[in-house]
This record gives sequence, C-alpha cells and structure tokens, in this order.
Amino acid sequence: MRRAVCPGSFDPVTNGHLDIIGRASRLFDEVIVGVLINESKRGLFTIDERLDMLREVISSYDNVRVASFRGLLVDFCRAQQAKVVVRGLRAVSDFDYELQMAQMNIGLAGVETLFMPTSPAYSFLSSSLVKDVAKWGGDVSPHVPDVVRERLRERLRRPGS
Repeated sequence: MRRAVCPGSFDPVTNGHLDIIGRASRLFDEVIVGVLINESKRGLFTIDERLDMLREVISSYDNVRVASFRGLLVDFCRAQQAKVVVRGLRAVSDFDYELQMAQMNIGLAGVETLFMPTSPAYSFLSSSLVKDVAKWGGDVSPHVPDVVRERLRERLRRPGS
C-alpha cells in the first residue's frame, strides 16, 4: 500500500491545505493528515478542535484519515508505516526550509518527501494570515471551509460585536 503523511499544525485548516490533501489522495492509496502537537506554541484552536475540523472537512475522501503526533515526523511516519511525506510549497522561500527538513528525514529514517506546488489560487494563503484577517473582522470565507469560518468567528468574537 502506498501511504503518505501530510503534516502540519492546521491552526486552522485552510483551502490551501485541502488542495494539497485532495491532490495527495489521488496519488496515494492512503493519506494520513498528521497534526503536530507542539507544547511550546499555543494555538488558536486546541488539538482536539483541529482534529474535529479536519475530520469534518476531509470526510468526502475515503482514503484520508487524521491523527495527531508529538516529536519527530519520521517517528510518526514509521508508526504509520508511511514512506512519504507530502509538503505543499507556496513560494521559493518555503523551499529552503522544506529542503533541509526533507534531507534530514531521508537521512534519519529513509522517509522521502514529495514537494507539491500549491495551486496559484492559494499561493499566498497561510493559517496565520487567515487568523489575522479573521481577528480584525475580515471575510475569510474564500480561504477556509465554512465550518472553519464559523469556528473562527466564534473564537475571535469581540465583546459587543
């Protein structure tokens, strides 16, 4: 079975993430969306909330599942019996960091990395940017699934609004 991992923090999941996940689902028999638990960073959404949102928005894919992990990505890949990591690249600046990670992953555990260019419609999109726009009341509906937009609205609701 050809199995791949799409890792990230997904705080929150965006349409750009879903584009990469969906495209990966057509290339692999199974795709595991790995949500990193990073205790040193406080996310807007808890791990459980991120997992719930992801499960809801990937429910139409029969070969995609969601799991959380701590520690090294290669250890998660080993535990999931996945030999490939799929990473979306938005810009050349992403490549420098991702290449270093890919080389480390192959050296540590023989885990390959497939770089997938992000669709042009999502080349500027990041979870951080979505959170900033939502925080100031901007319309993020073109950039995130409806469930995420609603959860952002609830979480970032300002008193008196």
